[in-house]
Amino acid sequence: MASVQPSTTTASAASSAQPGRHPVAFSVMTTVFFMWGFITCLNDILIPHLKGSFNLNYTQAMLVQFCFFGAYFICSVPAGKILHRVGYKRGVMLGLAIAGVGALLFYPAAELAQYWLFLAALFVLASGITLLQVAANPYVVALGPSATSASRLNLAQAFNSLGTTVAPIIGGALIFTGIEAATAAEDAASVQLPYVGLALALFAIAVVLGFIKMPTLRDEEEQTAEPAKLAEALSHRHLLFGVIAIFLYVGGEVAIGSFLVNFLGQEDVAGLSEASAANYVAIYWGGAMVGRFIGSALMTRVKPGLLLGVHGVLAVLLVATAASSSGTLALYTILAVGLCNSIMFPTIFSLALESLGRLTSAGSAALCLAIVGGALVPLLQGVVADMAGLRIAFIVPIVCYVYIVWYGLRGSIPMTTPRW
Repeated sequence: MASVQPSTTTASAASSAQPGRHPVAFSVMTTVFFMWGFITCLNDILIPHLKGSFNLNYTQAMLVQFCFFGAYFICSVPAGKILHRVGYKRGVMLGLAIAGVGALLFYPAAELAQYWLFLAALFVLASGITLLQVAANPYVVALGPSATSASRLNLAQAFNSLGTTVAPIIGGALIFTGIEAATAAEDAASVQLPYVGLALALFAIAVVLGFIKMPTLRDEEEQTAEPAKLAEALSHRHLLFGVIAIFLYVGGEVAIGSFLVNFLGQEDVAGLSEASAANYVAIYWGGAMVGRFIGSALMTRVKPGLLLGVHGVLAVLLVATAASSSGTLALYTILAVGLCNSIMFPTIFSLALESLGRLTSAGSAALCLAIVGGALVPLLQGVVADMAGLRIAFIVPIVCYVYIVWYGLRGSIPMTTPRW
Protein backbone atom coordinates (compact mmCIF):
# COMPACT_ATOMS: atom_id res chain seq x y z
CA MET A 1 0.00 0.00 0.00
CA ALA A 2 1.09 3.53 -0.68
CA SER A 3 2.61 5.18 2.27
CA VAL A 4 -0.09 7.33 3.77
CA GLN A 5 0.32 10.30 6.06
CA PRO A 6 -2.92 10.34 8.06
CA SER A 7 -2.35 13.77 9.53
CA THR A 8 -1.36 16.90 7.73
CA THR A 9 0.67 18.82 10.24
CA THR A 10 3.51 20.55 8.44
CA ALA A 11 6.90 21.38 9.82
CA SER A 12 10.14 22.99 8.84
CA ALA A 13 13.70 22.68 9.97
CA ALA A 14 14.75 25.19 12.56
CA SER A 15 17.75 27.34 11.93
CA SER A 16 19.96 24.84 13.72
CA ALA A 17 19.41 22.23 10.99
CA GLN A 18 22.32 22.02 8.55
CA PRO A 19 21.19 20.93 5.07
CA GLY A 20 22.99 17.86 3.81
CA ARG A 21 24.65 17.14 7.18
CA HIS A 22 22.45 14.27 8.37
CA PRO A 23 23.30 11.15 6.31
CA VAL A 24 23.17 8.83 9.34
CA ALA A 25 19.85 10.29 10.46
CA PHE A 26 18.44 9.84 6.97
CA SER A 27 19.59 6.21 6.92
CA VAL A 28 17.75 5.58 10.19
CA MET A 29 14.61 7.26 8.86
CA THR A 30 14.62 5.12 5.71
CA THR A 31 14.72 2.12 8.04
CA VAL A 32 11.62 3.51 9.76
CA PHE A 33 9.86 3.76 6.38
CA PHE A 34 10.87 0.18 5.61
CA MET A 35 9.57 -1.08 8.95
CA TRP A 36 6.08 0.38 8.67
CA GLY A 37 5.70 -0.98 5.13
CA PHE A 38 6.88 -4.37 6.39
CA ILE A 39 4.49 -4.37 9.35
CA THR A 40 1.47 -3.31 7.27
CA CYS A 41 1.86 -6.10 4.71
CA LEU A 42 2.66 -8.71 7.33
CA ASN A 43 -1.09 -8.63 7.99
CA ASP A 44 -1.67 -10.45 4.69
CA ILE A 45 0.21 -13.42 6.15
CA LEU A 46 -1.27 -13.05 9.63
CA ILE A 47 -4.88 -13.17 8.40
CA PRO A 48 -4.87 -16.68 6.85
CA HIS A 49 -2.71 -17.98 9.69
CA LEU A 50 -5.07 -16.79 12.43
CA LYS A 51 -8.07 -17.87 10.35
CA GLY A 52 -6.77 -21.42 10.41
CA SER A 53 -5.57 -21.33 14.01
CA PHE A 54 -8.91 -20.17 15.43
CA ASN A 55 -11.26 -21.66 12.80
CA LEU A 56 -12.51 -18.20 11.85
CA ASN A 57 -14.85 -17.35 9.04
CA TYR A 58 -13.78 -14.68 6.54
CA THR A 59 -15.62 -11.88 8.33
CA GLN A 60 -13.93 -12.67 11.62
CA ALA A 61 -10.52 -12.95 9.94
CA MET A 62 -10.92 -9.51 8.34
CA LEU A 63 -11.17 -7.96 11.81
CA VAL A 64 -7.36 -7.93 11.60
CA GLN A 65 -7.51 -5.18 8.96
CA PHE A 66 -10.47 -3.55 10.69
CA CYS A 67 -8.45 -3.05 13.88
CA PHE A 68 -5.25 -2.11 12.07
CA PHE A 69 -6.68 0.52 9.71
CA GLY A 70 -9.27 1.58 12.26
CA ALA A 71 -6.36 2.68 14.46
CA TYR A 72 -5.13 4.91 11.62
CA PHE A 73 -8.52 6.65 11.51
CA ILE A 74 -8.92 6.99 15.29
CA CYS A 75 -5.34 8.00 16.10
CA SER A 76 -4.42 10.30 13.21
CA VAL A 77 -5.70 13.55 14.79
CA PRO A 78 -4.38 12.75 18.30
CA ALA A 79 -1.02 11.89 16.72
CA GLY A 80 -0.77 15.39 15.25
CA LYS A 81 -1.47 16.90 18.67
CA ILE A 82 1.15 14.66 20.32
CA LEU A 83 3.78 15.82 17.83
CA HIS A 84 2.87 19.42 18.53
CA ARG A 85 3.63 18.77 22.22
CA VAL A 86 6.69 16.51 22.17
CA GLY A 87 8.35 17.41 18.86
CA TYR A 88 9.11 15.32 15.81
CA LYS A 89 12.18 13.40 16.96
CA ARG A 90 10.55 12.33 20.21
CA GLY A 91 7.36 11.66 18.26
CA VAL A 92 9.17 9.20 15.99
CA MET A 93 10.79 7.54 19.00
CA LEU A 94 7.44 7.33 20.80
CA GLY A 95 5.80 5.85 17.71
CA LEU A 96 8.52 3.20 17.49
CA ALA A 97 8.09 2.39 21.18
CA ILE A 98 4.29 2.10 20.94
CA ALA A 99 4.58 -0.11 17.87
CA GLY A 100 7.17 -2.23 19.71
CA VAL A 101 4.80 -2.71 22.66
CA GLY A 102 2.05 -3.75 20.24
CA ALA A 103 4.37 -6.33 18.65
CA LEU A 104 5.35 -7.66 22.09
CA LEU A 105 1.68 -8.17 22.95
CA PHE A 106 1.57 -10.92 20.32
CA TYR A 107 3.48 -13.13 22.74
CA PRO A 108 0.80 -13.28 25.49
CA ALA A 109 -1.92 -13.33 22.83
CA ALA A 110 -0.40 -16.52 21.41
CA GLU A 111 0.25 -18.01 24.85
CA LEU A 112 -3.38 -17.52 25.87
CA ALA A 113 -4.67 -18.40 22.38
CA GLN A 114 -7.17 -15.52 22.45
CA TYR A 115 -8.08 -13.94 19.13
CA TRP A 116 -9.32 -10.71 20.73
CA LEU A 117 -5.88 -10.22 22.28
CA PHE A 118 -4.32 -10.40 18.81
CA LEU A 119 -6.75 -7.72 17.66
CA ALA A 120 -5.89 -5.52 20.64
CA ALA A 121 -2.17 -5.99 19.92
CA LEU A 122 -2.73 -5.00 16.29
CA PHE A 123 -4.55 -1.84 17.35
CA VAL A 124 -1.64 -0.80 19.61
CA LEU A 125 0.87 -1.67 16.90
CA ALA A 126 -1.01 0.37 14.28
CA SER A 127 -1.36 3.31 16.69
CA GLY A 128 2.42 3.51 16.86
CA ILE A 129 2.71 3.24 13.07
CA THR A 130 0.20 6.10 12.71
CA LEU A 131 2.37 8.35 14.87
CA LEU A 132 5.41 7.34 12.81
CA GLN A 133 3.72 8.22 9.55
CA VAL A 134 2.57 11.62 10.77
CA ALA A 135 6.11 12.50 11.91
CA ALA A 136 8.39 10.78 9.43
CA ASN A 137 7.48 12.50 6.14
CA PRO A 138 8.20 16.09 7.25
CA TYR A 139 11.27 14.87 9.13
CA VAL A 140 12.78 13.34 5.99
CA VAL A 141 12.09 16.60 4.15
CA ALA A 142 14.11 18.49 6.81
CA LEU A 143 17.18 16.24 6.59
CA GLY A 144 18.85 18.18 3.79
CA PRO A 145 18.47 20.98 1.26
CA SER A 146 14.94 21.90 0.25
CA ALA A 147 15.93 21.57 -3.41
CA THR A 148 16.42 17.81 -2.96
CA SER A 149 13.59 17.17 -0.48
CA ALA A 150 11.37 15.47 -3.07
CA SER A 151 14.20 13.13 -4.01
CA ARG A 152 14.82 12.19 -0.37
CA LEU A 153 11.14 11.57 0.25
CA ASN A 154 10.83 9.43 -2.89
CA LEU A 155 13.83 7.36 -1.82
CA ALA A 156 12.36 6.88 1.65
CA GLN A 157 9.02 5.88 0.10
CA ALA A 158 10.89 3.36 -2.06
CA PHE A 159 12.12 1.68 1.13
CA ASN A 160 8.52 1.63 2.35
CA SER A 161 7.54 -0.20 -0.86
CA LEU A 162 10.49 -2.56 -0.40
CA GLY A 163 9.15 -3.40 3.06
CA THR A 164 5.71 -4.23 1.66
CA THR A 165 7.34 -6.50 -0.93
CA VAL A 166 9.63 -8.55 1.31
CA ALA A 167 7.22 -8.84 4.28
CA PRO A 168 5.11 -11.66 2.78
CA ILE A 169 8.24 -13.69 1.91
CA ILE A 170 9.88 -13.35 5.33
CA GLY A 171 6.59 -13.56 7.22
CA GLY A 172 5.48 -16.61 5.27
CA ALA A 173 8.75 -18.42 5.94
CA LEU A 174 8.60 -17.72 9.69
CA ILE A 175 4.87 -18.07 10.36
CA PHE A 176 3.81 -20.84 7.98
CA THR A 177 6.02 -23.53 9.50
CA GLY A 178 4.24 -26.46 7.84
CA ILE A 179 4.16 -28.31 11.17
CA GLU A 180 0.79 -29.75 12.15
CA ALA A 181 -0.28 -28.21 15.48
CA ALA A 182 -2.43 -30.07 17.99
CA THR A 183 -4.08 -26.99 19.50
CA ALA A 184 -4.88 -23.41 18.55
CA ALA A 185 -2.29 -22.23 21.09
CA GLU A 186 0.46 -24.29 19.44
CA ASP A 187 -0.55 -23.07 15.98
CA ALA A 188 -0.77 -19.42 17.04
CA ALA A 189 2.61 -19.67 18.78
CA SER A 190 4.43 -19.51 15.44
CA VAL A 191 3.86 -15.72 15.42
CA GLN A 192 5.68 -15.22 18.72
CA LEU A 193 9.25 -15.29 17.45
CA PRO A 194 8.65 -13.04 14.39
CA TYR A 195 6.76 -10.39 16.34
CA VAL A 196 9.12 -10.41 19.33
CA GLY A 197 11.96 -9.96 16.85
CA LEU A 198 9.99 -7.13 15.25
CA ALA A 199 9.53 -5.50 18.67
CA LEU A 200 13.24 -5.70 19.44
CA ALA A 201 14.06 -4.15 16.06
CA LEU A 202 11.63 -1.27 16.68
CA PHE A 203 13.04 -0.64 20.16
CA ALA A 204 16.60 -0.76 18.79
CA ILE A 205 15.81 1.83 16.10
CA ALA A 206 14.26 4.10 18.75
CA VAL A 207 17.39 3.83 20.92
CA VAL A 208 19.72 4.52 17.99
CA LEU A 209 17.59 7.50 17.00
CA GLY A 210 17.95 8.89 20.52
CA PHE A 211 21.73 9.06 20.15
CA ILE A 212 21.76 10.63 16.68
CA LYS A 213 21.90 14.37 16.19
CA MET A 214 18.75 15.35 14.33
CA PRO A 215 17.44 18.71 13.12
CA THR A 216 14.91 20.43 15.34
CA LEU A 217 11.56 20.92 13.66
CA ARG A 218 8.98 23.49 14.52
CA ASP A 219 5.34 23.60 13.45
CA GLU A 220 4.61 26.20 10.82
CA GLU A 221 0.93 25.60 10.75
CA GLU A 222 -1.48 23.40 12.67
CA GLN A 223 -3.41 21.81 9.84
CA THR A 224 -5.85 19.61 11.62
CA ALA A 225 -8.90 20.86 9.82
CA GLU A 226 -11.62 22.66 11.74
CA PRO A 227 -15.09 21.21 11.09
CA ALA A 228 -16.27 24.40 9.36
CA LYS A 229 -13.26 24.51 7.04
CA LEU A 230 -13.57 20.78 6.36
CA ALA A 231 -17.22 21.20 5.41
CA GLU A 232 -16.33 24.10 3.12
CA ALA A 233 -13.63 22.04 1.43
CA LEU A 234 -16.00 19.13 0.90
CA SER A 235 -18.43 21.44 -0.85
CA HIS A 236 -16.08 21.08 -3.82
CA ARG A 237 -17.44 17.99 -5.49
CA HIS A 238 -14.12 16.80 -6.97
CA LEU A 239 -12.70 16.68 -3.43
CA LEU A 240 -15.75 14.93 -1.99
CA PHE A 241 -15.67 12.37 -4.80
CA GLY A 242 -11.91 12.08 -4.27
CA VAL A 243 -12.39 11.21 -0.60
CA ILE A 244 -14.72 8.40 -1.68
CA ALA A 245 -12.16 7.31 -4.30
CA ILE A 246 -9.34 7.11 -1.72
CA PHE A 247 -11.65 5.18 0.62
CA LEU A 248 -12.44 2.65 -2.12
CA TYR A 249 -8.91 2.45 -3.52
CA VAL A 250 -7.30 1.69 -0.15
CA GLY A 251 -10.13 -0.69 0.69
CA GLY A 252 -9.93 -2.55 -2.62
CA GLU A 253 -6.15 -2.86 -2.60
CA VAL A 254 -6.03 -4.08 1.02
CA ALA A 255 -8.97 -6.45 0.49
CA ILE A 256 -7.29 -8.21 -2.44
CA GLY A 257 -4.01 -8.55 -0.53
CA SER A 258 -5.86 -9.88 2.51
CA PHE A 259 -7.58 -12.65 0.53
CA LEU A 260 -4.69 -13.64 -1.74
CA VAL A 261 -3.32 -16.52 0.33
CA ASN A 262 -6.77 -18.10 0.72
CA PHE A 263 -7.68 -17.48 -2.93
CA LEU A 264 -4.46 -18.97 -4.30
CA GLY A 265 -4.83 -21.91 -1.94
CA GLN A 266 -8.13 -23.02 -3.50
CA GLU A 267 -7.80 -26.19 -5.53
CA ASP A 268 -9.64 -24.71 -8.50
CA VAL A 269 -7.33 -21.70 -8.57
CA ALA A 270 -3.72 -22.68 -7.89
CA GLY A 271 -3.89 -25.12 -4.95
CA LEU A 272 -0.86 -23.53 -3.30
CA SER A 273 0.20 -24.11 0.27
CA GLU A 274 0.10 -21.08 2.55
CA ALA A 275 3.89 -20.80 2.51
CA SER A 276 4.01 -20.91 -1.30
CA ALA A 277 1.11 -18.47 -1.67
CA ALA A 278 2.91 -15.99 0.60
CA ASN A 279 5.65 -15.62 -2.03
CA TYR A 280 3.04 -14.62 -4.60
CA VAL A 281 1.64 -11.99 -2.24
CA ALA A 282 5.11 -10.42 -2.48
CA ILE A 283 4.69 -10.26 -6.27
CA TYR A 284 1.36 -8.44 -5.83
CA TRP A 285 2.92 -5.74 -3.67
CA GLY A 286 6.13 -5.74 -5.70
CA GLY A 287 4.06 -4.98 -8.79
CA ALA A 288 2.76 -1.87 -7.08
CA MET A 289 6.35 -0.80 -6.37
CA VAL A 290 7.51 -1.33 -9.97
CA GLY A 291 4.36 0.26 -11.35
CA ARG A 292 5.09 3.52 -9.53
CA PHE A 293 8.22 4.04 -11.61
CA ILE A 294 6.39 3.23 -14.85
CA GLY A 295 3.48 5.44 -13.82
CA SER A 296 5.76 8.38 -13.05
CA ALA A 297 7.06 8.28 -16.63
CA LEU A 298 3.58 7.91 -18.13
CA MET A 299 2.15 10.83 -16.15
CA THR A 300 4.45 13.21 -17.99
CA ARG A 301 2.74 12.25 -21.26
CA VAL A 302 -0.84 11.30 -20.30
CA LYS A 303 -3.43 13.34 -18.40
CA PRO A 304 -3.65 12.06 -14.81
CA GLY A 305 -7.43 11.58 -14.90
CA LEU A 306 -7.24 9.54 -18.10
CA LEU A 307 -4.35 7.46 -16.77
CA LEU A 308 -6.32 6.77 -13.57
CA GLY A 309 -9.36 5.74 -15.59
CA VAL A 310 -7.34 3.36 -17.78
CA HIS A 311 -5.70 1.75 -14.74
CA GLY A 312 -9.13 1.38 -13.16
CA VAL A 313 -10.54 -0.35 -16.27
CA LEU A 314 -7.58 -2.74 -16.34
CA ALA A 315 -8.06 -3.51 -12.64
CA VAL A 316 -11.75 -4.30 -13.20
CA LEU A 317 -10.94 -6.65 -16.09
CA LEU A 318 -8.12 -8.38 -14.20
CA VAL A 319 -10.11 -8.98 -11.01
CA ALA A 320 -13.15 -10.18 -12.98
CA THR A 321 -10.96 -12.56 -14.98
CA ALA A 322 -9.27 -13.94 -11.88
CA ALA A 323 -12.58 -14.48 -10.10
CA SER A 324 -14.10 -16.33 -13.06
CA SER A 325 -11.12 -18.44 -14.18
CA SER A 326 -8.74 -21.01 -12.73
CA GLY A 327 -5.14 -22.14 -12.83
CA THR A 328 -2.37 -19.96 -14.19
CA LEU A 329 -4.79 -17.41 -15.67
CA ALA A 330 -6.46 -16.75 -12.29
CA LEU A 331 -3.07 -16.65 -10.56
CA TYR A 332 -1.38 -14.07 -12.75
CA THR A 333 -4.38 -11.86 -13.44
CA ILE A 334 -5.02 -11.27 -9.74
CA LEU A 335 -1.31 -10.55 -9.15
CA ALA A 336 -1.25 -8.07 -12.05
CA VAL A 337 -3.78 -5.89 -10.21
CA GLY A 338 -0.83 -4.68 -8.12
CA LEU A 339 0.54 -2.92 -11.20
CA CYS A 340 -2.80 -1.16 -11.71
CA ASN A 341 -2.89 -0.03 -8.08
CA SER A 342 0.52 1.59 -8.33
CA ILE A 343 -0.45 5.07 -9.52
CA MET A 344 -3.89 5.31 -7.96
CA PHE A 345 -3.19 6.84 -4.55
CA PRO A 346 -0.94 9.74 -5.62
CA THR A 347 -3.08 10.43 -8.69
CA ILE A 348 -6.38 10.54 -6.79
CA PHE A 349 -4.75 12.66 -4.09
CA SER A 350 -3.43 15.27 -6.51
CA LEU A 351 -6.63 15.40 -8.58
CA ALA A 352 -8.77 15.84 -5.47
CA LEU A 353 -6.67 18.75 -4.17
CA GLU A 354 -6.59 20.61 -7.47
CA SER A 355 -7.80 24.24 -7.32
CA LEU A 356 -8.60 24.16 -3.59
CA GLY A 357 -6.32 27.09 -2.68
CA ARG A 358 -6.58 27.97 1.02
CA LEU A 359 -8.68 24.83 1.61
CA THR A 360 -5.89 22.49 0.47
CA SER A 361 -4.84 21.49 3.99
CA ALA A 362 -8.43 20.75 5.02
CA GLY A 363 -8.88 18.71 1.85
CA SER A 364 -5.67 16.80 2.54
CA ALA A 365 -6.89 15.97 6.06
CA ALA A 366 -10.16 14.61 4.66
CA LEU A 367 -8.32 12.47 2.10
CA CYS A 368 -5.97 11.04 4.71
CA LEU A 369 -8.83 10.04 6.99
CA ALA A 370 -10.40 8.19 4.05
CA ILE A 371 -7.83 5.40 4.41
CA VAL A 372 -10.30 3.94 6.90
CA GLY A 373 -11.50 2.15 3.76
CA GLY A 374 -8.74 -0.33 4.55
CA ALA A 375 -10.70 -1.26 7.67
CA LEU A 376 -14.20 -1.45 6.20
CA VAL A 377 -13.95 -2.75 2.61
CA PRO A 378 -12.06 -5.99 3.50
CA LEU A 379 -14.63 -6.60 6.23
CA LEU A 380 -17.43 -6.22 3.68
CA GLN A 381 -15.68 -8.61 1.32
CA GLY A 382 -15.40 -11.06 4.21
CA VAL A 383 -19.16 -10.86 4.81
CA VAL A 384 -19.85 -11.50 1.11
CA ALA A 385 -17.35 -14.39 1.05
CA ASP A 386 -19.10 -16.06 3.99
CA MET A 387 -22.49 -15.62 2.35
CA ALA A 388 -21.73 -16.39 -1.31
CA GLY A 389 -18.20 -17.76 -1.59
CA LEU A 390 -14.73 -16.29 -2.08
CA ARG A 391 -14.96 -15.90 -5.86
CA ILE A 392 -18.23 -13.97 -5.71
CA ALA A 393 -16.76 -11.77 -2.97
CA PHE A 394 -14.35 -10.23 -5.47
CA ILE A 395 -17.30 -8.22 -6.73
CA VAL A 396 -16.49 -5.89 -3.82
CA PRO A 397 -13.10 -4.68 -5.15
CA ILE A 398 -14.55 -4.65 -8.68
CA VAL A 399 -17.15 -2.11 -7.54
CA CYS A 400 -14.34 -0.09 -5.93
CA TYR A 401 -12.41 0.04 -9.20
CA VAL A 402 -15.50 0.88 -11.26
CA TYR A 403 -15.96 3.98 -9.13
CA ILE A 404 -12.29 4.89 -9.58
CA VAL A 405 -12.75 4.68 -13.37
CA TRP A 406 -15.63 7.13 -13.13
CA TYR A 407 -13.68 9.43 -10.83
CA GLY A 408 -10.69 9.53 -13.16
CA LEU A 409 -12.75 10.28 -16.26
CA ARG A 410 -15.53 12.46 -14.83
CA GLY A 411 -15.67 12.96 -11.07
CA SER A 412 -12.22 14.51 -10.74
CA ILE A 413 -12.98 17.50 -12.95
CA PRO A 414 -13.16 20.62 -10.73
CA MET A 415 -16.11 22.97 -11.13
CA THR A 416 -15.61 26.73 -11.21
CA THR A 417 -17.72 27.08 -8.07
CA PRO A 418 -18.82 24.46 -5.54
CA ARG A 419 -22.00 22.65 -6.54
CA TRP A 420 -23.40 22.64 -3.00
